[in-house]
Amino acid sequence: MSQTYRDEALQFDTDGYVLVPDLLTAEEVQILVDAAHADSIMLNSAFELADTGGTRIRLAGWNYAGDDTFGLIARLPRIVDRMETFLGGEVYHYHSKMILKEPRVGGAWEWHQDYGYWYQNGCLFPDMASCLIAVDSASRANGCLEVLKGSHRMGRIEHGRYGGQTGADPEHVGVARERLEHVYCEMAPGAALFFHSNLLHASAQNVSEAPRWALICCYNAASNSPYKDSHHPRYNKLHKVDEDAVLRVGVRLSDASQTFIDPAEDKTSAGEKLRS
Repeated sequence: MSQTYRDEALQFDTDGYVLVPDLLTAEEVQILVDAAHADSIMLNSAFELADTGGTRIRLAGWNYAGDDTFGLIARLPRIVDRMETFLGGEVYHYHSKMILKEPRVGGAWEWHQDYGYWYQNGCLFPDMASCLIAVDSASRANGCLEVLKGSHRMGRIEHGRYGGQTGADPEHVGVARERLEHVYCEMAPGAALFFHSNLLHASAQNVSEAPRWALICCYNAASNSPYKDSHHPRYNKLHKVDEDAVLRVGVRLSDASQTFIDPAEDKTSAGEKLRS
């Protein structure tokens, strides 16, 4: 474990998140951007979720990290090793998703904790975390991620249905917003935010002319394998790749073997299949 990761782990424990401004190199960012825009299988698998304001956010999700660009990124040691440091042991890939927040029409994410609904999937402990990687520049104008600093220490909050999404209890969120620092995570392409599954987070609608796409890779501790089946997997060994894997392979798109998440099978998050 490097000293950098140890220092970051202290911040993760205290604040519930760590921002790494240069997780991907400029060359890796370009490969990610090219893959995201060219991957017709991923894009055609996207679905929509409505926010409480009636606008919709579009996303695609998948459970297994393969040998395409997205899977290689999720298996990079600079991500996985950090997750294992933050969560205290071996982790596996729980799922990934591409958030496709388009200019002027991209909807909001309501305040929530990821563990608010992962708990319903049979995960007993919140030993889970996500890594959000900016594909485009993320700003307040185009709906960057917002977090309440240290809110992971509140424990799991009750969640319910708000719009077409699962959100945290508004009473608890309101008090937390009064007492905790509200941070707007503005990020350049290739920057990454590692955040705890109990961290309260949200994002506003995209009211700008710029897209805000993001790749989110989610991990679960191997020791926290779910006790029941759900639309996300139980423990399966995650095989790390070399740090130069993305550069060495270049753009590699999803193929027919990749299975994408169908919102109809998600018992904790309602969605509507994107229609052409």
